Amino acid sequence: MSDAGIRKIDATVLGARPLRYYDFFMAAFVAILLLSNLIGAAKLSSLGGVTFGAGILFFPLGYVIGDVLTEVYGYARARRCVWAGFAAMLFMALMSWVVVALPPAEGWPDQKAYEAVFGSTWRIVFASLCAFWAGELANSFVLAKMKILTQGRHLWMRTIGSTVVGQGVDSLLFYPLAFYGDWTTAQVLTVMVTNWAMKVGWEAVLTPVTYVAVNGLKRREGLDVYDAGTDFTPFRTRLQ
Repeated sequence: MSDAGIRKIDATVLGARPLRYYDFFMAAFVAILLLSNLIGAAKLSSLGGVTFGAGILFFPLGYVIGDVLTEVYGYARARRCVWAGFAAMLFMALMSWVVVALPPAEGWPDQKAYEAVFGSTWRIVFASLCAFWAGELANSFVLAKMKILTQGRHLWMRTIGSTVVGQGVDSLLFYPLAFYGDWTTAQVLTVMVTNWAMKVGWEAVLTPVTYVAVNGLKRREGLDVYDAGTDFTPFRTRLQ
């Protein structure tokens, strides 16, 4: 046993046993992912002369929750959340396409507005799905490996370091896949680097929140999970 009654165990020993708060964090992870893409992605905002997508204010919360899931519950459970989020995003894209494509009722005036908000191109949808899946799994992988290397110390280093990698993978995939050829190379690179830096900066700012969530959950679950024996393949959702 470690301090405050928290037991350090390997993720393979934890297996598929139920945990008190895991389901709530999975639900929060998927909800933030969907809402930040649905509500925030379509609006460009400007503050202090800097233009950015409004969703960037809330999307990094998904990375914070992803960090909490990996740190508290292990890579396998975080991976399951990523796949749940991926499936939810895919369904959201399909539903948006069907609803927008349905012919509007006579006299209904809002079809153009609906298309502007929900009518993302399939290129952007594809780029978003690929970037989210790869970036989140990279983030979780790096965090889990760094936890083993640091023997559970320096949480701030793990969360920020994993976000640098995870958001880097996300940005490197999303912006070229979504906009290369429509934007100039310079525009793609500028937006890619700017958004990556802003997301990493948000992660650093939210580090105290991550500490509170991680320490509180570990005490309540009574566990501190390490992934020394974990199978890190991304292509599975099982917990064992």
